[in-house]
Amino acid sequence: LRSFPGASVYCTSKAAVNQFTRCIALDLAPNNVRVNAVNPGVIITDIQRRSGMSAEEFPKYLERCKQTHALGRVGTTREVTDAIIFLASDLSSFITGATMPIDGGKHLLCPR
Repeated sequence: LRSFPGASVYCTSKAAVNQFTRCIALDLAPNNVRVNAVNPGVIITDIQRRSGMSAEEFPKYLERCKQTHALGRVGTTREVTDAIIFLASDLSSFITGATMPIDGGKHLLCPR
């Protein structure tokens, strides 16, 4: 979880989701209810276009992401949904209170 200039509300909301996940996991554990979250990084969706990124800027953005992601690429919606399916399945029956980064290792690298 990183902080970015000009994005205090966004960064704070991501931190709040992480803490909420841990707290509610503790509250619901006595009922054998597991609570986990995913923390996706850059995922290819139409959010880039909706946020004002032009068709010319998008390929440059993807190229820049090769340097900011340990795996050298951005993610797909399928990769995020696969993680969610795993966390909702019995394969993760002993996992609760976790926030799983789905970010190609971006969280491992130094910011910017």
